[in-house]
Amino acid sequence: MVLLVLAAVPTATCGVKEAGGAAEARSAGDPRYPVRVLAFAANTGSDSLSAYDARLERPLGASQVGDGPTGVGAAPNGDTVYVANSKDDTVAFVGTESRRVRALVPVGDRPYAAMPSRNGARVLTADFGADTVTAVSVPRRRVIAKVPVGHMPHSIATIPGGKAYVTNNGSNTVSVISPGLGVSDVIRVGDFPSGISATPRGDRVFVSNTGSGTVSVISTSSNRVTDVLPAGEAPVGNAVSPSGGTLYAADSGANRLVITDVARGRVRARVPVGVNPQGVAITPDGRRVWVTNEASDTVTVINPAVLRDRTTLPAGHEPEGIAVTPR
Repeated sequence: MVLLVLAAVPTATCGVKEAGGAAEARSAGDPRYPVRVLAFAANTGSDSLSAYDARLERPLGASQVGDGPTGVGAAPNGDTVYVANSKDDTVAFVGTESRRVRALVPVGDRPYAAMPSRNGARVLTADFGADTVTAVSVPRRRVIAKVPVGHMPHSIATIPGGKAYVTNNGSNTVSVISPGLGVSDVIRVGDFPSGISATPRGDRVFVSNTGSGTVSVISTSSNRVTDVLPAGEAPVGNAVSPSGGTLYAADSGANRLVITDVARGRVRARVPVGVNPQGVAITPDGRRVWVTNEASDTVTVINPAVLRDRTTLPAGHEPEGIAVTPR
C-alpha cells in the first residue's frame, strides 16, 4: 500500500518539536468544527495514521506521525487528534483536516495511549514502559506533570470534571487521576486490563479485562466495580454507545466484535471482523462502529442496527488504536 506522506519536517523549539506552523494551530476551545466527521487509525507497523471520511466510509490517505504509533484520541472540538508514538516516546498533535503533524511533544517511555481531557485543555499519555501518565498542556504543548500509576499503564478514559481512569495492564488495576493530577484511588479489576471507555455523561467507565474475557463496569461516583460483563475470549479495545446502553468490545481471541446489552448484562451479537481486532470507536450518532484489525491491515465498519459489517477498508500495517472526531 502506497502511503501519502503529509507530515512536515519538525524542528525543535522550547522542548517541543513544531511542525506545520503556528498559523495552522487553533486553541482547544475554538468553536469552529471540521466539515466532516473523520476517523483515524494508528498503524504501528508503518509509522502512519490512516484517515477516513466517517460518513462516506471512504479512505482519505495516510500521513507519517512518528515511530510506532499505537493509541489515538480526538480533541473535543474535532480540530486535532493526539497520537502516542510508542517507539520514539512522543505524542503527536495532528490537524484533522490537514492531517499534518503540528507538534511532537516528548513524554514518558513507550507511550501506548493518548487521550485529551473532556475540556480539551490537556492530553494524557499512558507511559507503558515508565509506569506513569504524562500530562501535556494543549495550548502550551509542553509537559506539566508526570503521575506515577500502576505497572504497565495501557489506556485512558477521561470524564467531565477533569478525572481520568487508567488501566494498569501489569497490576490488574485502574488508577483514578484527580483533576489536580494526583492518584485519588486504585480499583481492582480483572486480569490484564487493556482498553477503557467512558459514557458521554461520565457516570461509568468500562474496562476490558483481556485475560479474563470480561469487561468491568465502574461507577465514577463511588469508584467501585458495579458489574462484570461477558466480552468473549480476549477483549482489547471497547467503546460504549452514546446512550450508554450498548457496549462494543473487540475480541482479539475470536476475531469478533462482541455487542453487549449493558443493563441486562447479556451478549446481543458477535459480529465477525478481521484478524486480531484491537481498537474500537463509535460515531457521534452511534450509527457506525469502527474496528481496527491488526493482523489484517484493515478497518471494519459495522452497522449496529443490523448487527453486521457494512464494509472493510484498507489501513496501514498493524493498525491498533482508532478514534472518531466528535463532530
